[in-house]
Amino acid sequence: MDALVPAFVVALLAELGDRTQLLAVLLGERFRRPAAVLAGIALASLLNMAIAAALGAEVALHVNHRAIQMMAGVGLILAASGAAFRVKPPPSIDRWTLGAFASSAGSFFILALGDKTQFVTGAIAAGSGHPLLAAVGAAAGVTLANAPAVVLGERWPTSVPMRAIRIGAGAVLALAGLFLVIGALGLV
Repeated sequence: MDALVPAFVVALLAELGDRTQLLAVLLGERFRRPAAVLAGIALASLLNMAIAAALGAEVALHVNHRAIQMMAGVGLILAASGAAFRVKPPPSIDRWTLGAFASSAGSFFILALGDKTQFVTGAIAAGSGHPLLAAVGAAAGVTLANAPAVVLGERWPTSVPMRAIRIGAGAVLALAGLFLVIGALGLV
């Protein structure tokens, strides 16, 4: 549980109002097949987070615990900083012909590759020693965060206070990151 729950919560918070969520809105509107779109998102998320967790496990073999804690803290602060900036929408998907599942899996995999959520997942995997649980938790968090966007489509950004959600999620991530950085520096 040291990896599953933190990875789930961090991924869920980091993805709220993110560019991938805007892509989920577009995919939901374009294909109108929420189950297929969400299955594609889940697969892409699991693959991306498995890559992150594997790299995190490798880093853990070569870096001490304080450095990993610092890496996780900085990653959370960077993820939080995303809440302060306006999200640039993904490109149009009107002409995509791969179908709901393949389009969702491919586009999500590419868009999330090297994303802040992937970085933090790697840090959680490195710090916990449970890369599989970190990958599964993060993938579940990403999928759950995008589910309302897929189902509600264009109604999603207008039916919830996205700015307030982004700021709240950013504040939680920043505080958690600051706590980890202070602990890694031995100031607590």
